[in-house]
Amino acid sequence: MKRELKNFFYPKTIAVIGASGTEGKVGHTLMEKLKVFDGKVIPVNIHREIIEGKQAYKTVKEYSKEIDLAIIATPAKTVPSLLKKCGKKGVRNVIVISAGFAETGNKRLEKKLIKISKKKRITVLGPNCFGTANPYSKLDCTFSNTHPGKGNIAVISQSGALWSYLSDLKLKNKGFSGFVSLGNMAQLDFSDFIEYFNEDVKTKKIILYIEKVKDGKKFLEACQKSKKEIIAVKAGKTEEGKKATISHTGSLATDYKIYEGIFKQAGVTVKETLAEAIGIKKEKIPIFNKRVLILTNAGGAGALVADILKKQGNKILKPTPLDILGTANAEKYKIVLEGIAKKKEHLDALVAILTPQEMSQPEETAQALIKFKHKTRKQVIACFLGERSINKAKRLLQKNKIVCLTHCC
Repeated sequence: MKRELKNFFYPKTIAVIGASGTEGKVGHTLMEKLKVFDGKVIPVNIHREIIEGKQAYKTVKEYSKEIDLAIIATPAKTVPSLLKKCGKKGVRNVIVISAGFAETGNKRLEKKLIKISKKKRITVLGPNCFGTANPYSKLDCTFSNTHPGKGNIAVISQSGALWSYLSDLKLKNKGFSGFVSLGNMAQLDFSDFIEYFNEDVKTKKIILYIEKVKDGKKFLEACQKSKKEIIAVKAGKTEEGKKATISHTGSLATDYKIYEGIFKQAGVTVKETLAEAIGIKKEKIPIFNKRVLILTNAGGAGALVADILKKQGNKILKPTPLDILGTANAEKYKIVLEGIAKKKEHLDALVAILTPQEMSQPEETAQALIKFKHKTRKQVIACFLGERSINKAKRLLQKNKIVCLTHCC
């Protein structure tokens, strides 16, 4: 069944369920990012009457007019009841940002979400996703630090944080026609959005970041029908990469040879990194045949780096990788690095990944890495992905003789 997906990119009215005026909360980040949106933004919060200067509503039902898109950013256990309320209101498109579903082992809650969405005729994106962005409608309900420029490249990704990298780049004569983070793909998957962007006149190229494909036949058909160039970056080519994708979005490990066959049949171009997919020369990570720990605020980037390092003969230390999530600030990195330093005899090298998200503090995180290197005397590679938000931190790291890569995955 073909779904109506336009409201994920061109809504007129958006309800932010879990909107907040408190800095550091997801609901606050969403309200901040949506300030440039062309349409109307409706904050929904049972405890507040005014949020960011806008009248807040206790439920979507209280708002008298039509709502094209609802974004849910509340604890996972509250999502089913909120979905029911969206259904009663007649909201047909919902993004579930909330985590805590199948990716954490809570498959029952995810099944409940699917059941309600079908019953209420709601098209759900997520859960555990990073939102959508469309420069042409000034829509950006993601957690990236920067707003992307207009162009003809669409990105469909199972990693939201990797969008933070792409949208932070200073691209010449390139920009984006849309971005979607799939999360757990409880309902919508790659095929649905490949079909959507195939019909989008602004899109010429589609980039995919893949951890798993739910329905190989459906994916193959969507790619074969597409008139647009499709480039895929697949994480989980090695055992270590597979383990990383399982911890990231709950993806089941599948032999990469199966994907190779699908890509070949579908006419999909395969690249090792997103940097290469966007047309930037990939930087090599200079670590070979060592015991390496990967620290990251982005599960997708961690999975790609795990694949690269394993191919270079390294032993990837558990956890694979150590994912401290996109909400990690410099203090979080500092605390974790202090813990790693106490067990320094077990590792030869550390790869620290940072994607520029709303809570990220690149310069302060760089200082924590410099301190770690001085304390442990271990090899440290910083993979600080991006450009605009990263440049100061990169100069600081290089000044202290730490290799800083911005396009390594």
